[in-house]
Amino acid sequence: MHEAQPNAFATPGGNVYVVDSLLHFVKNREQLAGTLCHEVSHTIHRDAITLMKKKRHISEREAAAAILLGPTKAEIIAIALLGHLHSLGYSRDAESKADLTGSDICAEAGFNPYGLVWLFRDFQNASVKEIPQLLSDHPANSTRITTLEKHFKDNPGTFSKFDADPKSATPFSVPADAPVVFLQPAAPSSK
Repeated sequence: MHEAQPNAFATPGGNVYVVDSLLHFVKNREQLAGTLCHEVSHTIHRDAITLMKKKRHISEREAAAAILLGPTKAEIIAIALLGHLHSLGYSRDAESKADLTGSDICAEAGFNPYGLVWLFRDFQNASVKEIPQLLSDHPANSTRITTLEKHFKDNPGTFSKFDADPKSATPFSVPADAPVVFLQPAAPSSK
């Protein structure tokens, strides 16, 4: 996938897509593994389906409120804004759960789960301005770091064997001359 913003995402059915700019942003294998484990946890939790259902429920409540209140343009805008803010809260919760499950998956697979912490620190230190958490579909990077570090501390049997120092990481870089590969859908079967 091509985007300027470093990112990855999971889709219903278990596909995980990595934006090429993420491959150039991560500094080590653990950051990339943490991202992939985070995205896989979205498929385990069925987050995309759950969020679609919650958004549909919010839309139904918005329509009912608009009918009951005798909608003026201002009321419709206010109802939609409140519904959107409510939806963002669901999304932030799903992201937080995916961070924790993703760190568990990394640890189980033998990858250092501190890669997620290092990645969120790098995002935090990047020149990109972070929007207020209330208006975002993701928790603030500082919140994500604190939550993960607490999870690691609360579960020493799983996480104490991993080094928190990013200097222990395995460097990762994409060669400048790496070919750009576009995944094409499979050709229809002739059966």
